[in-house]
Amino acid sequence: MPTLSWIGKERIVNHHKEVPFHSLKKIYSFPDEGPSDGGEGRNLVIHGDNLYALKSLLPEYEGKVDLVYIDPPYNTGNEGWVYNDNVNDPRIRKWLGEVVGKEGEDMTRHDKWLCMMYPRLSLLRKMLSPRGSIFISIDDTEYANLKSVCDEIFGSSCFVSNISWQRTYSTRNDSKGIVNEVEHILVYSREPGWTPNKLPRTEEMDSIYKNPDNDNVPWASDNPFAPGAATHQGMVYAIQHPFTGEMIYPSNGRCWTFSQDQMLDYMEEWTSYELKDLDDAVERARICGVDPSDVRSDIKAIVLSKPLNEAAKDAKKILDRGRWPRFYFTKNGKGGIRRKTYLSNVGGKPPTNYWPYSEVGHTDEAKKEILSIFDGKAVFDTPKPTRLIEQILRVATDKDSIVLDSFAGSGTTGHAVLRANKADGGHRRFIMIEMLDYAEDVTAERMKRAIIGYQKEPGIPGSFDYMVLGDPLFDDQGYIADDIDAEVVRRYIWYSETRTQLGINGDGHYLGKCNGCAYYLMFDKDGETRLDEEYAKHLTPSESYVIYADSCTMSKDELVKRGITFKKIPRDIPRI
Repeated sequence: MPTLSWIGKERIVNHHKEVPFHSLKKIYSFPDEGPSDGGEGRNLVIHGDNLYALKSLLPEYEGKVDLVYIDPPYNTGNEGWVYNDNVNDPRIRKWLGEVVGKEGEDMTRHDKWLCMMYPRLSLLRKMLSPRGSIFISIDDTEYANLKSVCDEIFGSSCFVSNISWQRTYSTRNDSKGIVNEVEHILVYSREPGWTPNKLPRTEEMDSIYKNPDNDNVPWASDNPFAPGAATHQGMVYAIQHPFTGEMIYPSNGRCWTFSQDQMLDYMEEWTSYELKDLDDAVERARICGVDPSDVRSDIKAIVLSKPLNEAAKDAKKILDRGRWPRFYFTKNGKGGIRRKTYLSNVGGKPPTNYWPYSEVGHTDEAKKEILSIFDGKAVFDTPKPTRLIEQILRVATDKDSIVLDSFAGSGTTGHAVLRANKADGGHRRFIMIEMLDYAEDVTAERMKRAIIGYQKEPGIPGSFDYMVLGDPLFDDQGYIADDIDAEVVRRYIWYSETRTQLGINGDGHYLGKCNGCAYYLMFDKDGETRLDEEYAKHLTPSESYVIYADSCTMSKDELVKRGITFKKIPRDIPRI
């Protein structure tokens, strides 16, 4: 697979592994009686560098996030963003603290953007659950680069779609050339074969379903033999003889070359063949009204996937419902073949890759929304409309999904999650990370106002924790930092060993058991800990043990005898 190269790539491909682990410190909960640290079902607004914050979230959220939505800098030269990742490379270090300039002024602007995005995308992929997906807003400036990088990180087989969002509601007079009315939303999944949710149906969509035969069952019909079938066999339907298994239509590899009279002859022969022991109506229903679930999915054909007796029983159910035949001839048997589709059997509308502003909002709507929330103050320049994120939630989440936005901006994602939960009674959770100074005054404040209510908008039930990036776990000498909370160390050790979330237990040293191994952390900020034979006598029964301590006085033979692996603090603590 072709890959993209740029200045510094070889140093940042694995930079996410070098990022130091930091603690997260809760500042407050909103409302005051809201969730606290470690509570289940909490929403988070985090102020801090998103690269560090994502690393700090790994112990609790790796593999658990169902949707990531990000709206990173588009790198147009107008955002004024600064490259600040501390990568040990002289070419990259000289970028630190410099505002990324415009095209022609900064010849390394695209290199800086890619160096910034790559490690963050790598961590976001680790956050995704097996059913998870990531939606990334971007414009033409970096779309091609982003697509190449995502193919490399997520895999080209996990590419889902390039959605075009119609961001403007009126055509602009742009004298520079072709008017840009859409932005991209690039979609990738964690695993190949991801299937989006269908969107709710509309009255306009359902209006085509009528009841011409007055059986109180609305239905519509269409041509099962798609246009162009003569040149595109993959889009046609075939007919298999129910008894012999012979593919009678088309025959000899031909596509739709039979005349109407020939087809009627085939159908007459087909429906009257060996019907001595079967009710004619039931047999016709079985042949012409097979449910989609009984049709082989690997062949676009009317092909029985079950034994004859089972198919006949299923067809009898169709007959009893009065909904047969599914395929029929129009004009009293002399016209073309049509297929009935019953409204009751139709699900939602599959999402497409074009999202018009009429369905998901536009940039002007988003700006008016921010003005309404903040009493007429324009506190954010480039917000996204809440309806846009709500559409993404409909496509990519269920009622219990965790949603992560690591470029939170004005907080649209959190607002959309609250509104989605109110609409369908869901329990979705959001995690929003914002590194700039407006994280509390805009991002978190928007959540407060959404919960309380603003202007004519009623409040939405919800709560969140506001957190900031805390101290690194290790100091400059590689020792556990003095100010670090012991619980942070416990969770870090457990995650680094098991890649699972630490549960709750009452023993200060005992962490828990995973895959037959018991884990202990003998950590004391005020003194040295020592693993000895006396301590080993009181261990929880287990097949094996991993014990972290400052020192160990047990012999190697005794450790082997007891199934203990000793790990010295801090030397043997893994760096995730």
